[in-house]
Amino acid sequence: MSHPGERDGSWTLLTRHGHVLVEIARNPRARIRDISAAAGITERTAQAIVADLEAAGYLTRTRTGRRTRYTVNLDSSFRHPAQEGLRVGPFLAVLAASGDAAEPGPAAAPAHHDRAGPGTPGPGGSR
Repeated sequence: MSHPGERDGSWTLLTRHGHVLVEIARNPRARIRDISAAAGITERTAQAIVADLEAAGYLTRTRTGRRTRYTVNLDSSFRHPAQEGLRVGPFLAVLAASGDAAEPGPAAAPAHHDRAGPGTPGPGGSR
């Protein structure tokens, strides 16, 4: 999948891993299909990226029945040397909050980022 403008050789500031992490920060109960649609990637790619992020310690997955809930580790550090010592929490607070003004972003959520509120689907629901 591609976003408008990608076909003409333009690029985006965030990597696919960044887009997936921001979407999970916005909606910890998102399904892989929701994450992939938001990031403009296939479900298979989204699943692989989620596995990468989990292996690197950026998030954990918890199964509750048939649903998966993600918990973002806001204290994780950026991987690139240019951002050495910086944490992803403040970055995600800005980007996740900008997606939906009615829904609080990570800055308003508990440090473990386990929140439920307006716009957060219940079991079997979608965004």
